Amino acid sequence: MNFSFLTPVPDSVVAHNELLSTQALGRKLRIHSAQSGIPDLDGVQIAIIGVLENRNDINYIGEDFNLNEIRKSLYALFPGNWHTTIADLGDIHKGESIEDTYYAVKTAVALLIPKGIIPIILGGSQDLTYPIYRAYDALMPMVNIANVDSKFDLGDSTKPIKNNSFVGKIILDEPYNLFNYATIGYQTYFNSQEEIDLMDKLYFESYRLGSVSNDITLVEPALRDANIVSVDLGSVKGSEVGSRQQVSPNGFDGKEICAISRYAGISNKVTTFGIFEYKPSSIDDLTSGLIAQMLWYFIEGVNYRVKDDDFSLDHNYQKFITLVDHQELIFYKSMKSGRWWIEIPFLEEINNKLKRHTLLPCTHQDYQNACNNNVPERWYKAFQKNCV
Repeated sequence: MNFSFLTPVPDSVVAHNELLSTQALGRKLRIHSAQSGIPDLDGVQIAIIGVLENRNDINYIGEDFNLNEIRKSLYALFPGNWHTTIADLGDIHKGESIEDTYYAVKTAVALLIPKGIIPIILGGSQDLTYPIYRAYDALMPMVNIANVDSKFDLGDSTKPIKNNSFVGKIILDEPYNLFNYATIGYQTYFNSQEEIDLMDKLYFESYRLGSVSNDITLVEPALRDANIVSVDLGSVKGSEVGSRQQVSPNGFDGKEICAISRYAGISNKVTTFGIFEYKPSSIDDLTSGLIAQMLWYFIEGVNYRVKDDDFSLDHNYQKFITLVDHQELIFYKSMKSGRWWIEIPFLEEINNKLKRHTLLPCTHQDYQNACNNNVPERWYKAFQKNCV
């Protein structure tokens, strides 16, 4: 694979890594260094790539940044009882144009995923989610995105792409490959009523911060169904991060954002995980430490993935049928993991590329609600998209 656009992990980080305990995570990584070059990717399941691009940040004033402190914090952590082989492939620096950077990101993701390698993208501005999404054009017909964010990032799609409008570009730019977009942790006062109404009109999912904080398991099905998970650090409350990173006094705390990262890791469908909007400071190691722990929990989740969505054999699942307003709803419970799915009827007369979406992740609570004659909202929205 040609990764000529990647630059090595800085020598200072590599030297710092050599001083760590031999049991530390950094000593077990395959690292792209100036001395050793790009590591062998045979057997690698996860690859970390930094993207030093932030020119489409609406607040960009010309500053550069690096990911050295994140790497130092991550390398110093101790792995669990993991079987996953991880590589740090270094960084994609700013291209001559932003489109050059986008092309490099798209190429890297498109090369890694067919090899069974999950890219972890550490970036600047969150518009980098767009080239990640475009990398899937040749990989699968329809894509689900989960955005952990206080805002919907729909923006004005008629204007050039920015970190607060990339979702509008994803929705409207051809080819139209987006099936579902879920925003996790949105805060109402950061979003116009028009955007909230549009999310509902498009049958996209949105989970308010308060609802998720009250029950973090609420978002597990949306993350289980996502192919791309994009995390905006602005979704984390200010007291949990450094002074340059603070966006809002309200947001997820450290435990909640790490739990969300772990849910993304244990999802069998998630093939790209990204953390964006990092703004380092010379006097701040709090944010880098939090990002390192988010990465740790994502990797932990990947190590505990269970192939529990095979319903071809009767002993793999239990099947439950209930009636809601004369509509037969069929639920499946995995005997391996205890996780639940609901069946979405496929409409043969509609040509919409949705056959792989006929089983939708859900919760046990969704089944209980259906038994009480309440149609699960995820089922309703998925069915409506099926009918469009």
